[in-house]
Amino acid sequence: MPGFNMRPDKNPMPTQDPLVRNQNFEEVTLGYSAEAAIDEAKRCLNCKNRPCVEGCPVGVNIPDFIALAAEGKFEEAYGVIARTSSLPAVCGRVCPQETQCEGKCTRGIKGEPVGIGRLERFVADYHNANGKQTANKTKSNGHKVAVVGSGPAGLTCAGDLARLGYEVTVFEALHTAGGVLVYGIPEFRLPKSIVEKEVQGLKNAGVKFETNAVVGRVFTVEELKTEYGFEAVFIGTGAGLPRFMGIPGESAKGVFSANECLTRTNLMKAYEKDSETPIYPAKKVAVVGGGNVAMDAARSAKRLGAETVYIVYRRSEKELPARLEEIEHAKEEEIVFKFLTNPVEILADENDCVCALKCVEMELGEPDASGRRRPVEKKGSEFEIDVDCVILALGTSPNPLMKRTTAGLETKPHGEIVADETGKTSLEGVYAGGDAVTGAATVILAMGAGKAAAKAIDEYIQSK
Repeated sequence: MPGFNMRPDKNPMPTQDPLVRNQNFEEVTLGYSAEAAIDEAKRCLNCKNRPCVEGCPVGVNIPDFIALAAEGKFEEAYGVIARTSSLPAVCGRVCPQETQCEGKCTRGIKGEPVGIGRLERFVADYHNANGKQTANKTKSNGHKVAVVGSGPAGLTCAGDLARLGYEVTVFEALHTAGGVLVYGIPEFRLPKSIVEKEVQGLKNAGVKFETNAVVGRVFTVEELKTEYGFEAVFIGTGAGLPRFMGIPGESAKGVFSANECLTRTNLMKAYEKDSETPIYPAKKVAVVGGGNVAMDAARSAKRLGAETVYIVYRRSEKELPARLEEIEHAKEEEIVFKFLTNPVEILADENDCVCALKCVEMELGEPDASGRRRPVEKKGSEFEIDVDCVILALGTSPNPLMKRTTAGLETKPHGEIVADETGKTSLEGVYAGGDAVTGAATVILAMGAGKAAAKAIDEYIQSK
């Protein structure tokens, strides 16, 4: 095919040397050059049925932006992405493309799919470095909407509504906008300067941000509607309440949730020299869990000075839920994986400081409700891992504050807000999406929920 690059594999992504990068917090992946981006873009066949678009939760017009990138028209390519995505530089870095857009790519049938995420990152970075950062504010339509939470769901909802002319105010509980993008994802995976630029783009579009504003404490959702004049409210408060195992020893010194470790590291810059908020000086760390958060916590612990870091996971490597890229990077950085291993007790010394993690060996039985084989304990298989810190990365639930302070808001047993596919909740004019509804999930799924809610909010207000 003339003009197409029929090479079966992707252009490789340049990275820092593993034994260098595991000592710093600089970005691991270095990004494509313009030449590599053009070459990779030419691998796209521009299929008529566009299966990659079907796999994108926010509906980015993937073939069109890639076709422009193949011609070296990077700014025009960015314009295509920006029509449907408020956070392209973020998505290009942290979205699980392998199970979404790239998972649908025709080129993946007989080789590797097109590097859609890598191309999205390149185009967004090119725009941030070379494009005009001008205001693009839509004329106001006279309607006001409040967005609670500035994570990916809230930012996407705010961006889409601003483009429709709504006066949008985002209320963020922390002192920095970005939600999980700034407190949950490490600098080496997602530089905070990238998030700041994406937020600034929304400000240029007219979105207002109120930080240090804890909805449910400073004011309630009902007060936003009745006293502050917002015609609709979108709740995108995420899922920041950590879960624990309930095993003996969890109250010992040196036991942390991954949420606390990552927040102290990412948002409070615990990794900086002479930090005002240093983190626990551990040398042997066990991270319990197998998701992306566990990988982030383990790789951060290594960079913070731990000599040995273990990932302790009760199933086999095949069942690890983390992205393959994150698992590979962790292995390269000398993170030690302990598969088919389940903690049963955290042991402490005479000063109540962690000194070991007591575990049992597991074997896989029949599949459970998740479809994965259920781990079953091997009798008489107890052993100990010598550690001085344990980080629990076992999932999260929504903060119960919203439920407690919003009368009539229907929620599930673990605190997730009940909402339909448009984000509509049990309360008139109140919508919700992202992890606050689904529990902990991915950035791009939260963005898709924010986009759906923005459309529904527009229809709701315009029909009044």
